[in-house]
Amino acid sequence: MGRLNRIMSRAATGVAAPTVLFVTKHRGRLLFLPRAISHCSHELTAPGGGDDEGGSAALIQALDDCRSPRTLRSLHSRLLHRPRLLSDPAVQIKLMRALASCGDPHGARRVFDGAPCKNAVFFNVMIRSYVDHGLHGHAFRLFADMKSLRHHVRPDNYTFPCVLKACAGSDHLAGGLQLHGAVAKLGLDTDIFVGNTLIALYWRCGPSSDALRVFDEMPNTDVVSWNAMIAGYAQNGQCDRAIELCEKMIALQKPQPDAGTMASILPAMSNANRTDIHLVRKMFDEMGKKDLVSWNAMIATYANNSMSAEAVELFSGMEMAGVEPDAVTLASVLPACGDLSALSLGKRIHEFIERKRMRPNVVLENALMDVYANCGCLKAAREVFDGMTGKDVVSWTTMISAYGMLGHGTKAVTLFEQMRKSGLKPDPVAFISILSVCSRSGLLDEGKYYFKCMTECYHLVPRIEHYACMVDLLGRSGHIDDAYDFILKMPIKPNERVWGTLLGACRVHSNMEIGMIAADHLFNSVPEQSGYYVLLSNIYARAGRWEDVMQVRNLMMNKGIKKLPGCSNVELWNKVHTFHIGDRSHPQSEEIYEKLDVLMRRLKELGYVAETETALHDVEEEDKEGHLLVHSEKLAIAFVLINTTPKTPIRITMNLRMCGDCHRAVKLISSIAEREIIIKDTNRFHHFEHGVCACGDYW
Repeated sequence: MGRLNRIMSRAATGVAAPTVLFVTKHRGRLLFLPRAISHCSHELTAPGGGDDEGGSAALIQALDDCRSPRTLRSLHSRLLHRPRLLSDPAVQIKLMRALASCGDPHGARRVFDGAPCKNAVFFNVMIRSYVDHGLHGHAFRLFADMKSLRHHVRPDNYTFPCVLKACAGSDHLAGGLQLHGAVAKLGLDTDIFVGNTLIALYWRCGPSSDALRVFDEMPNTDVVSWNAMIAGYAQNGQCDRAIELCEKMIALQKPQPDAGTMASILPAMSNANRTDIHLVRKMFDEMGKKDLVSWNAMIATYANNSMSAEAVELFSGMEMAGVEPDAVTLASVLPACGDLSALSLGKRIHEFIERKRMRPNVVLENALMDVYANCGCLKAAREVFDGMTGKDVVSWTTMISAYGMLGHGTKAVTLFEQMRKSGLKPDPVAFISILSVCSRSGLLDEGKYYFKCMTECYHLVPRIEHYACMVDLLGRSGHIDDAYDFILKMPIKPNERVWGTLLGACRVHSNMEIGMIAADHLFNSVPEQSGYYVLLSNIYARAGRWEDVMQVRNLMMNKGIKKLPGCSNVELWNKVHTFHIGDRSHPQSEEIYEKLDVLMRRLKELGYVAETETALHDVEEEDKEGHLLVHSEKLAIAFVLINTTPKTPIRITMNLRMCGDCHRAVKLISSIAEREIIIKDTNRFHHFEHGVCACGDYW
C-alpha cells in the first residue's frame, strides 16, 4: 500500500497527483487505473480478463477495430500492463497500424523502433504510415534503411506500391523510374498492385503514354486499374478518352464498375453532353450496392451540368434509400436547390447541417448563403454570413452578389469595401461580382472606379468577363456608343458574351444601328444560338419593321433554329412544378386558367394594357395579347395563388429574361393579391411587393 499511501498523502497536502478512478488487484499487485481507461477496467478483472487467451483475443480485436485516439490511448495503456503480449510481433504490427490510422505516425515509429526483430511487414506498415500522412521523405529514408546491411530486409510486392505512391505524391519521377527498373528486375512488374501504382505514378508525373503502356502490358487488371486510367484521362483534360474507356469497361462487363469508377469519371462530366451523362446514370443504376461515393458522384454529375431538377430528384432518392448525406453531398445539391428556388428543401438541409453539427464548414456555409440568395431570402443569407466564424473571399463575394441581384446595389458596394478593409484581397471573381452589381444598379461611376481599381490597385489583368461587365454597365445605362467604342478598344478579342451583352442593351434602348453590328458578329460566331435572333427580331419589332422581323424568323426557320420555350419552376409540397408557355399539361390546368382570367380582369380594371410591341409580328392585337397571357411565369403565379394561403410568398425561377409585359402585370398582381412575388430570371431577381419591383424597372 506504499504507493497508495503516497498518493493519498500528496492529495492531502495539495500536491497534484495522477487522476485515479479506483484501485484493483491483479496477480497480487495493485493496479491504479486512470480515468481515460476506466471504461475498460472490467476486462482486467473479469474471468478470462488476465493474460489468458480469451482476454488477449478481446484486446487484440479491440485494437483492430480502434479508430479513436482516446480509445487507442486506453488500449495502449492496457498493453503496457501485458509486456508478454506487447512483445508479440503481430500485436506490435497491429498497434502500429492503429496508431497510424488515428493520425500518429510518429507513435507508430516508436513502436517500430522498439521491435527487436523486424521483417518486411514491419517496414511495409511503417512506410505506408508515412506515405498516408504525406511524410514522403521519411518513407524514402526508411525504404533505403530497409535494404541496408543493418537490416537487410528484402522489399516485396507490398513495399514497392507504397514507395511508388510516395514518388507520385512528391512528383519524384526520377525515383519512380528507378523503382520501376528494380521492380522489373525482381519480376514484380506483373503484380497487379505494383502495376496499379505505376499507372498512378505516370499519370501524376510522367507522360500519359507510359501509363497506357503499363496498363496494356499488365497480364491481369482489376477495377482499380481501369479506374486509375479513367481518372488519369479525366483529370488531365482528355475527357473523350476517359468516357471511351468507361464505355469499353461497361461493354466488357469485366471488371464491373464500382463507386471508384463513378468518382474517377466525374472530372470528365463537367459540361458533358446528355449521351455521356446517360452512360454514367446507366452505370449507376446497374450497380448492385450503391455507397455514398456513388450517390455523391451521380448527384455532382447532374449538378455540374445544370441538371438541377435531376440532382434534387436523385437526392430525394438517396434519402429514401436510407443513405445519409455527408458534406460533399450537400455541397453538390445545395446549388441545385438555389437554381430551382427549392427553398423548403434548402431549409431542410440547413436544419440537417445544424442537427449534425457540420458547421463551421466554409464550403457548406457558402452554399447555404447561395441557396438563400437564389431564393430571394436576403435576410436568411445574411444570417448565415454573420454567423460564420471564418469567411473567405467566396463568402464575401456570395453575399455581395446576393445584395446586387436583389436590387441593393449600395449595400453591396458597402460590403465590398468592408471586405477590402478586413484585409482580404478581392480576386478576379469578386471584381466580376461588384462590376455586375454596379451594372444592375445603374452605378456607372462606381463601376468605372472598380474596373480601374482592379488593374491599378490590385494589378489584376482583366478577363473577358470583366470586359463584358463593363459593356453591360455602359450599355444598360444608355451609353450604347461608349459601350461599342469600349469593345473596339479591348486588348483581347470580344467573344459571344460581349457582343450579346451589347445586343441586349441595344434592344432595351432601341438602338438598331449598333444592334445590327452586334448581331452580325453573333451570327458569324454562334449561328445556332436562337436567343440572339430573338433579340434582333425584338429590335425590329419595336421599330415596327415587320418585314425585317419576318426575315429574321424565316432565317431561323431555314436554319432549323427554334426559339427556346419559356419555362418557369416553382416549389410546392416539396416538389418542383414546371410550367411552359401555354402549358395545359398540369392536372390543375383548368383552375389555373380560371384564376388567370380573374386576375386579368382585375388588372384591366386598374388600367393594365398588354405590352404587345414586341410580341410575335404584325398580327391582330387580340392574338398578341392572348400569347402574352399564357407566359409561363403568369401560369406559375396562378398555380401558387390557388394552392397556398394568403400572404404566402411566391418564388419562381425562369429560364429566360422576363418580358416587359409580364413585369408590368406582376407588379399589379403583387398589389391585388397582397403577395410578395420573387422571380429570378436569367438576368436578375425581381422582387415585387405592393405594386413595386426592387429592380426599379432597370433590367
